[in-house]
Amino acid sequence: MPNEQCPWHKSSYSGGSGSCVEVAEGPTTHIRDTQHRAQAQLSVSGSEWTALLSVLTR
Repeated sequence: MPNEQCPWHKSSYSGGSGSCVEVAEGPTTHIRDTQHRAQAQLSVSGSEWTALLSVLTR
């Protein structure tokens, strides 16, 4: 789970709509739905998260 060293933050692309994801980046990156925080979250390794962002920002 995220802690003080890797706090949750919202996507800068959300535009204030509330329909976005939050991530806590660190050795393991945690991803959750902003509107359903208590539900399950996805956890991936830092290298997997970096690879995903690389593909999405091409």
